[in-house]
Amino acid sequence: MSGNANYSIMIVDDHDMVRAGLKTYLMLEPKFEVVAEASNGKDALAKMENMEKRPDLVLMDLMMPVMDGVQTTEAMMKLYPELKIVMLTSFLEDDKVLAAVEAGAVSYVLKTVSAEELIYALMGAAKGMPVMTGDVSQALTRGLRQRSAQGADEGLTDREKEVLLLIADGMSNKEIAEELHISVKTVKTHVSNLLMKCELEDRTQLAVYTHRKGWAKPQS
Repeated sequence: MSGNANYSIMIVDDHDMVRAGLKTYLMLEPKFEVVAEASNGKDALAKMENMEKRPDLVLMDLMMPVMDGVQTTEAMMKLYPELKIVMLTSFLEDDKVLAAVEAGAVSYVLKTVSAEELIYALMGAAKGMPVMTGDVSQALTRGLRQRSAQGADEGLTDREKEVLLLIADGMSNKEIAEELHISVKTVKTHVSNLLMKCELEDRTQLAVYTHRKGWAKPQS
């Protein structure tokens, strides 16, 4: 890496002009250096394999021929889990946002963002911190809720779901017992069943699981 650049970047986009524009933007930021470009996912993976030193960040287009951004992100994360990938796209469809994040993208950024916002997202990604605009965050939440409505619920009973939601609200076993008018012992049994059915280890994981499923009430 040359100069004072802190992070190296690969740009993956099937439009030459977009890649050129992004490179121009990023060259204005001394913390970044563009070390590679690719026109699709297959091309990106081939170049990545032959690089002596792989980039810290990948700025990935979502919609590409041959191999799209989600497929490429999945493949890269399996091969190079230390990579930080930022998905850059014109699309804000709920299922696309969800697919990109589940594939391993740290952030999902629209091509309408300013150069400053793109730099901010890349800086966050370099540190492992997701950066998403309100629109993208809302699309992700909607995608999660749609997934939970369409998908299986791990065979949970209605009572177990009630307990799960209260755990996600941060309630103790005693508080849950009082809320549902059942004994603390019964709550403990439900918690044990939830951990087993969801294949999790503790209450914190249950709370995170509930939020990921889109079942928990949004925090006010």
